[in-house]
Amino acid sequence: MQASRMTASRFGEEHFGGAQLGDVRRRNRLVALATQMAKHPGGTLPTKLKKPADLKALYRLMDNDAVTHEEVLRPHVGRTLGRMRAHEGRVLVLHDTTELDYSGLISLRDELGQIGNGGGRGYECHNSLAVIAESREVLGLAHQILFSRPRVPKGEKKSARRQRTTRESRLWKQGSQAIPAAPAGRLWVDVADRGADTTEFLDSEEAHGKKYVVRSQHNRWVLRDHDGETERVKLHDLLRSLPEVGQRTVDVPARAGQPARTATVGVAWASVRVLPPRQPRGEGRGTPLAVWAVRVWELDPPDKVSEPLEWILLTNVPVSTFEEACERLDWYALRWIVEEYHKAMKTGCRIEDMEFRSQERLKPAIALVSVLAIFLLTLRDASRRCDADQRSARDLIPDEYVTVLSAWRFQTPDRDLTVRQFYFALARLGGHQNRRRDHPPGWLVLWRGWTQLHAMVEGALVTGGIRCG
Repeated sequence: MQASRMTASRFGEEHFGGAQLGDVRRRNRLVALATQMAKHPGGTLPTKLKKPADLKALYRLMDNDAVTHEEVLRPHVGRTLGRMRAHEGRVLVLHDTTELDYSGLISLRDELGQIGNGGGRGYECHNSLAVIAESREVLGLAHQILFSRPRVPKGEKKSARRQRTTRESRLWKQGSQAIPAAPAGRLWVDVADRGADTTEFLDSEEAHGKKYVVRSQHNRWVLRDHDGETERVKLHDLLRSLPEVGQRTVDVPARAGQPARTATVGVAWASVRVLPPRQPRGEGRGTPLAVWAVRVWELDPPDKVSEPLEWILLTNVPVSTFEEACERLDWYALRWIVEEYHKAMKTGCRIEDMEFRSQERLKPAIALVSVLAIFLLTLRDASRRCDADQRSARDLIPDEYVTVLSAWRFQTPDRDLTVRQFYFALARLGGHQNRRRDHPPGWLVLWRGWTQLHAMVEGALVTGGIRCG
């Protein structure tokens, strides 16, 4: 599948051109504003839209009843699903929830849901991000839910909690069910962290013909066929009793004050059947579920690591060899991309700094900026494609951007940079040192470089240093 041309000038049309907002003028306005924001993706709305007239146009557009979260997001989601169908390999749908904090919007305080320990106000934003398993390329958002956590009555009975439509644990199932099943002969896999480890979600996946990899949270009862007999055992206890079948390495990103590292892990797996809970905790068919459980654990963690890596993964994609177990492990490891996406939303695009006086106006703006955050991840993806060393940057990047960056980095504006050379030069512009021991540039440093490069291109066009087109 060919990568789309990486240019801010086409961003609005590519992601929002199919918007149905009741009037073609509204559609054109959305496209124009999105394109303008892609040129300056960082900072607050006034930073993204430096002209007061553009900022006012955004507020007026969001103030129209036809402009909703669903309608703004719809063309991008359709584009994502089209790219998923066009890819012949494996596609992972990474599900995760992040909090969007709008506690500072006093006028909305009574309308927004609880976040954190209940003192803040905002949304639980559940994102479903489509990624190519082999290349890590982000295809786009396949779905997004803005969930307002309700106040739960004190003393709520279990039966009432199961039937409540606003139960937060339903988000995983709703996010998956909103995405069509994979076409015949294709493999799409839902990947989720421990929050999705409910029998309700696993049963729903099986009932709808979906494939999944979910990190296990509960040491639940399972059935294991062993030596011709069926034994009832605890899942985590069983996996931790198994010897390693093989070893491999896993890249562990920096978090919680600990630096990034490469961990050597052992891998083991077993075929089991997950038993339905005796007391139903959600909707389900009440039948055992055949799954493969894979354990991954760090063999020799550094002394400074407080919590060695251990994953117990549940999947309904069969595992019979060490290579297949490692593939499931690799799928789960890519879940970190959705966490990077959430950073792009919050740190890169400052999605929590928008100020609106009603949810009806705030929600479509969230949809718009959520797609803008995809643009930041796409900057990084282009530099990591397998053809980045051979492909001309001018195939993906507008000529004027290549010309200006080449002049800045190599003092030769006519140099024909490869895609990788362009992005490492862009990273240098954003502050990356390009030393051998440095990690490859991430989206944040590339975004900084992109913002500076765009300003340089605009300046060159104004002064006549280069000619557009």
